[in-house]
Amino acid sequence: MNITNKEMTHRRHIVLLPGDGIGPEIMAEAVRVLEVVSQQYSLGLTWESQLLGGAAIEAAGVPLPQATLQAAQAAQAVLLAAVGGPQWDRIERAIRPERGLLALRAALGLFANLRPALLYPQLAEASTLKPEVVAGLDLLIVRELTGGIYFGQPRGIRTLENGEREGFNTDVYRESEIRRIARVAFELAQQRRRQVLSVDKANVLEVTELWKEIMIEVGRDYPDVQLRHMYVDNAAMQLVRAPKQFDVIVTGNLFGDILSDEAAMLTGSIGMLPSASLDAAGKGMYEPCHGSAPDIAGQDKANPLAMILSVAMMLRYTFHEVAAAVAIEQAVGQVLDQGLRTADIASAGQAICGTRAMGAAVVKALQDQRSSS
Repeated sequence: MNITNKEMTHRRHIVLLPGDGIGPEIMAEAVRVLEVVSQQYSLGLTWESQLLGGAAIEAAGVPLPQATLQAAQAAQAVLLAAVGGPQWDRIERAIRPERGLLALRAALGLFANLRPALLYPQLAEASTLKPEVVAGLDLLIVRELTGGIYFGQPRGIRTLENGEREGFNTDVYRESEIRRIARVAFELAQQRRRQVLSVDKANVLEVTELWKEIMIEVGRDYPDVQLRHMYVDNAAMQLVRAPKQFDVIVTGNLFGDILSDEAAMLTGSIGMLPSASLDAAGKGMYEPCHGSAPDIAGQDKANPLAMILSVAMMLRYTFHEVAAAVAIEQAVGQVLDQGLRTADIASAGQAICGTRAMGAAVVKALQDQRSSS
């Protein structure tokens, strides 16, 4: 995948997947932002909403309806809020909300998950780590998304001859899968600080021994990028000890899932972090790193900034509209400068605003930017 490809396309249709829990609330704010930047920068974007997850189960009996899949396949980008909730935890595993998301990622070939962990200076005090440890944090986790133990076969729960039950999963990666995610990481590092850390457990897992070997081979094609290796347990420790040592971290599906959530909390709140999942051509699905937060759904308490920043990532990586993406990122920074905080990023004594007020503030900052330029 050539991340730097600037070739544009006239087809700019987006599928919106509000999903479950707080999903519809934060998606509404993202759409308000999308409407503003599309008009301001003459982007020519169009969009439609479809069902995924629990909402789809309630309406169609399956977490990924055929209509949603067909629309996502036809679109150039997908914007997802969140799926899942406790009301679906006891239904058959094969049709739970999360299975619909996994199936959609696989069907679209979204193998490269990009999760930035960027600390806004205004939120240094919101991190659970000391400000001097996290101030200036800017790292990117590149997670392989369609292979590994989440998709490996065989898998299941079986009963042994003695009557005891046994759960089993298979962690498997092909050489081609490792090579393509490696190239994504190295190309992104060339646009940043030219450092790649490959995370594995090659001392005990053969699948990650192969991972390490392939990373070294691909790294030879990028002599301007420094490649290091680290076992996943040490990487987890180093993320909380000295996170600013990292630039781009590349790893497999399971390790990436865990490390990216750990990195997210370094920034003060997972509610601040967007993510992108890309295919080989740069088509992507963009979503916040957080979940559906059913405990606060419908209460105007959710932080919409990760959802809004996911719009910025979409504009940057799929549509190559860097100016519009930067405008959204700057608007978020301006809102934080003004002292607006949802509950998840508020320090003691700070006033708390709701989902709609935060979204409205970002929209106003975008409009003010344009009027002053």
